[in-house]
Order: sequence, then structure tokens, then C-alpha cells
Amino acid sequence: MRTMRSVRIAGTGMHVPPRVVTNADLMKLMDTSDEWIQQRTGIVERHHVDAGMGPAEIAHLAARQAISNAGIAPEQIDAIVVASLSPQHDFPGISCFLQDHLGIAGCPAMDVRCQCTGFLYALQVGELYVASGQYDRVLVVGAEVHSTGIDLSTRGRDVAVIFGDGAGAVVLEASPDPERGILSVHTHAEGKFAKKLWVEAPGSSFWPQRITHQMLDEGRQFPVMEGRFVFKHAVQRMPEVIEEALAHNGCKLADVNLFLFHQANLRINEFVAQKLQIPPERTYNNIQKYGNCSAASIPMLLHECLQAGRVREGDLIAMAGFGSGFTWGSALIRW
Repeated sequence: MRTMRSVRIAGTGMHVPPRVVTNADLMKLMDTSDEWIQQRTGIVERHHVDAGMGPAEIAHLAARQAISNAGIAPEQIDAIVVASLSPQHDFPGISCFLQDHLGIAGCPAMDVRCQCTGFLYALQVGELYVASGQYDRVLVVGAEVHSTGIDLSTRGRDVAVIFGDGAGAVVLEASPDPERGILSVHTHAEGKFAKKLWVEAPGSSFWPQRITHQMLDEGRQFPVMEGRFVFKHAVQRMPEVIEEALAHNGCKLADVNLFLFHQANLRINEFVAQKLQIPPERTYNNIQKYGNCSAASIPMLLHECLQAGRVREGDLIAMAGFGSGFTWGSALIRW
């Protein structure tokens, strides 16, 4: 019988495309304003890809950085797990394209489709792979290209202003200290609310073809969201799942040094922090400059915090996310 190993994050990385799209830029495309966007979302700017850059390409740049920071070579990666809601193509998954970009072959490569909670789901898979001894090093990536799939017109402004493109990556390996590393990951879903935040088409459930000219004319290929409904559930589920992780590990809110919330909406994160009575200095947000990068948001946050010296040895880090599905989750890490 295998003994479960402790698992740590050995290296992190991130990448956003160089092209910055400001609120003023969006004002040229739709009936909106900088004040309207900032009041509702907290977003000032986001990054969009240019031609030739898909999620696999930005995932590759983030992954290279994480691998380098882990002090290993790509060939030492035993498995790849990519979380994304924006596939490179209908099939195969982003993970196979990423594997090719990294110049490695033979190791398993899989995609996780859990939207804005995707990184936490993927982290759970990677953590279990390493903990069980199945693999020694797992690359976990969140990567999104939203900009090519949103309606950049007044019709789609409620959703279009929110999203940005980006990728974040971590390398997981066994921790030599059983008291350090990923303490636990907790994930949940409630599928009855799937259509409250979704993209309807194209879809294999449509017959006799996955998308029609009529669907395109009606804009059914673009994401739609019942914003108030999503907000209500996000500010309920995120505190719940943080409390779940703390209780599971015998910890209290006061023990946490840093809270990293998925960057869907700054107002959601402010509400959650207020509800849990978390002071601003124990949180970190970057949605102001990147927008909602879905599955990439949390690993991007972690990487920036490490680069800025916001994470010290022995710190307790709590992560939480909520997204389409509905899905939600948390992770507790002792650095």
C-alpha cells in the first residue's frame, strides 16, 4: 500500500499578452464608460491576444517560467493538467498542444473544464497524482483566451468588459516537510444553475449541426450571465468553502496570512473579505489590470505575490474560487 506524500508548489509562472485594452478602448466599441466599468467590476484594463496566440501558446510561456523557477527541465515533468474554458480547438485538448510546445512526449496530458474554478480542480488532480506516488512532478496550468469569444459590442458589454487573456502555472512535487505544502483542496458543483452563466453554442446537443447561421446572428455563441444571481451565489459559496478548508485542517481565519480569491469581480472579493472580516493587507487583487482570466486568475495571483515578496516561508495561504457550472472550491497551503 502506498504512503501518501505531502505535496508542495516548487515553481510558479505567468504570462499575459502584451496588448493592453483599456476601458477607454472599449468605449470606442460599445456604449459604456470607464466609470460604469470600474463601479461594477473594479477593472481598469485587461490584456488581449494578437493573431497567432492561443491558450496553448500563453500556457507555454507561463509553464516555461514555472519549470525554470522549480529548477528542473521540461523532461522532468511526469504529467500535465491544464484548466481552461477556452479550448485551443474543439479537440484535442490544450494540454496536448502544450506538451508539444514544451518539446516533451509520452507523459499524460489532460484538460479540466471547470471554468473559473478550473485551477482548483486541476490542482486537486495534480496534488493527488503526486501524493499517491503515481507521478513525481506535475505541471498544472490555467490558461484562457477570452477575447476571441466575447461580443465586443453594446449587446455584449455586460460580459465583454469583464474578461481578459492570461495564463498561470505551477509545478507540483513531493514536499520533504510533511507539515508544508498543499494541506487540502475542496471542490463542489451545482449543475442546476449551469445556464445562469454559459455559452450555448456551438454544441454537440444541437441537431443536425452544432451551430447555424441563425445562432450566429442571435449571438448565441457568446457568453451570457445573470449577473445578480451569480454575485449572490459567489458571495455565499466562497466564504463557505474557505471555512470548510480551515475546519478540515483545524485552522482559523486569523491563522491565514494571505487570501487569494478568484478575480471575477472586485466587488465580489470586497464583499467576501468584508463578510469574513479580512483586512485588506491580507488579500491581494490584480483584476484591475488583467480582468477576469478565469482558470488562470489564482495561479497568476500566486505568482505575483511571490514576485512581490508577499509570501514568506511558513505562511498559510487560502485560495477560493467560484464559476460557471456552478462550480466552486478552495485550497489551503502552508508555504
